[in-house]
Amino acid sequence: MNSFNNYLKSFFFVRLKIVVCLIILGLSPNLNAQDQEIFQKKVFVKGKDTLLYRILYPVNFSKEKTYPVLLFLHGAGERGNDNASQLTHGSALFTNPNNRILFPVIVLFPQCSLDNYWSNVEIDRSTKPISFKFQSDEAPTKSLGLVIELMDYLLQKPFVNRQQVYVMGLSMGGMGTFEILAKRPTVFAAAIPICGGGNPSTATLYAKNTALWVFHGSKDDVVNPQFSVEMVKGILDAGGNPNFTLFGDANHNSWDHAFAEQNLLGWLFSKKRKE
Repeated sequence: MNSFNNYLKSFFFVRLKIVVCLIILGLSPNLNAQDQEIFQKKVFVKGKDTLLYRILYPVNFSKEKTYPVLLFLHGAGERGNDNASQLTHGSALFTNPNNRILFPVIVLFPQCSLDNYWSNVEIDRSTKPISFKFQSDEAPTKSLGLVIELMDYLLQKPFVNRQQVYVMGLSMGGMGTFEILAKRPTVFAAAIPICGGGNPSTATLYAKNTALWVFHGSKDDVVNPQFSVEMVKGILDAGGNPNFTLFGDANHNSWDHAFAEQNLLGWLFSKKRKE
């Protein structure tokens, strides 16, 4: 009798595990899609040019209150015109229910067009890692120029706390992060460039005004980690005090490691712009 009871318990336990797994597998895509839809779809128009973007408002958003603003710049693989791909990496940080309560912030995810780039840079993809030559004296690219226009527009809103404006980005977006800091050196309280790069000479424009936490993977065979090393040196030489994390076991997707940093958002949103 005992063996039969044990058999029944085992049978129902296995059935329960199967049902739970099927539920998880069946619901996961819908949950992810639902999380993404929390970001509202928007289009910014400037003259004949348009910029697709997503925006996430805090829980119980009120125009009578003020909120920090975070700009997130995606990588080259998420360029396009679907106004969705830019949410592939990083958006889950801000749809996380706990983070939404702990950090009430307006989050902006613009999408770079397929034929453009966040950073004004010459690229040679015949090498590995890829060769980049940053054009620091040039005007911003069309896509980054539109982002700057959008940010200028948003920052005029009375519900924005202009002392708490932030930018972070990965890969191409890490390069765009360094570039927008140079183009708008007094806007951002803090920045998180991940596996990016830039022209170290531009660091003098923002090093003392902006807190930075730079991330890279030491095994990165797409964007050489030396670019981040050189940017950190440029920031130090310019009188800044950056955090720098070089992950010894990470390749190009060092953003996964960066997003897993326990105090990443706590550090970021604790910073306020220096006058």
